[in-house]
Formats: sequence, C-alpha cells, structure tokens
Amino acid sequence: MPQAEADTVRFLDAAEAALVVEFGARVDPDLNARVLALDAALAEDPIAGLLETVPTYRSLMIHYDPLVLGRDVLVARVTDRLGRTAAPSRTGRSWTLPCCYDPVHAEDLAAVADRAGLTASAVAERHAQGSYRVYMYGFAPGFAYLGGLADALAIPRRQTPRPPHPANALLVGGGLAAVATVPMPTGWYVVGRTPERLYSEARPGGFLIEPGDALRFEPVDAATFAALDARAEAGEVLARRSP
Repeated sequence: MPQAEADTVRFLDAAEAALVVEFGARVDPDLNARVLALDAALAEDPIAGLLETVPTYRSLMIHYDPLVLGRDVLVARVTDRLGRTAAPSRTGRSWTLPCCYDPVHAEDLAAVADRAGLTASAVAERHAQGSYRVYMYGFAPGFAYLGGLADALAIPRRQTPRPPHPANALLVGGGLAAVATVPMPTGWYVVGRTPERLYSEARPGGFLIEPGDALRFEPVDAATFAALDARAEAGEVLARRSP
C-alpha cells in the first residue's frame, strides 16, 4: 500500500459517543505531530458538546455528547480544523532525567542482554545514549510511552507478565520504551529506574512532561539514586529542562 494512502485520515466510531481520528498505521514522529496539532487546535477553539480528547501515537479519540453535538457535525468541524492546522515541530521541550542502571534498579538488564546478544553494560549504554520522543500517556497515570529505542534493544515483550516492577521503572519491549510510574505486573523488561516522578498529585496538572517532548537519560550510581530519590520524595523536580 502506498504511504500516502496508508496515511489517509480516517474517522472511526468508538461506540455512540466517541470519534477516533486516525492519521495512519505507524509509530512515527510526523503522524504523532499531526495528532498533537489537532488536539491543540481543538483545545484552543473548542466545539460545543466536545467533552474530552485523548491523543495516542497515531490517532486522537474525541469524546462528545451526542445530545449536543451530532457525529456528522463533529466530523465537519474536525475536517475544517485539519484544513487550517499546521503540524508543529517533532519535539517540544527537552528533558534529561537521572537514571540508575545498577542491578538493584535494573533487574531485567541481564535478560535483555541475553535476548539482544549484548552485555548488560552495553544494554545500559545503548539505552542511555538514546533520544526518546514522548508519544503519549496511557495505561496508568504518568505511564509515558516513548519512541526512539535503539534497534539493538528492540526485543519482543514477554509472553507472560513478570511480577510487579518498582515505581518509576524504565521499560523496554516490543520495539518501544516507557517510563512507568506505578508498580504493576508487566510484559515489558525493567532496564533501569529514575528517581524523578513524572506524575504527582501534588503537582499542578499532575504531569511533568507532555506528549511531543524529548527525553534523555543520565546514568547515576545507586548511592546517587538514593539521595535523588529522597529529594524527589520531598517534592523537588530533578529533571533538567533544556532551553
């Protein structure tokens, strides 16, 4: 299928009160930029009856009140926004987060090394050298789905979930990377941990970073991690934001 055809915008119904605007079928920065541009356009010029928007890698789900806003009218209004909206640059703000790859905080590092045919130190190095795009939040509060993982680390997810990982774990699996804020069982692999809290109920808005932002990880040792974790627990923001 030609790429232009594959990336044709589609309007898909999700039950009777949500519309999915799908921009393509790939995990791609350009598609994601179009998603975020539409999301921003609807926030700046809202439509009566629109309740909530949920951006993903390649689509925007729009929840609406069908008693106030008809589906055909919504499609027409969204189509108009698409015609007047230019996609933003691929990345927004840039952040550097501390990360510990010591075995105590990277319990699956050896397993990833075995699957990837690398040493554990090489896995940590490749992960830390990456530049990651924040594509979306989902699954749990502050769970950030990232793109930009090195091809060498693009291993499949587990066939069965592993026991709950710690808070703020750095994960890889299925060719993607993630930062998970809440302990939970997972099919991803834990390759490190950041002391930063991407989500905090005490923080205005809750979230530290936004979809479209860029992330890098700066390695620290276990002792430094412990000191930074205590500072983060007290409410300090550890991530460095680049101009």
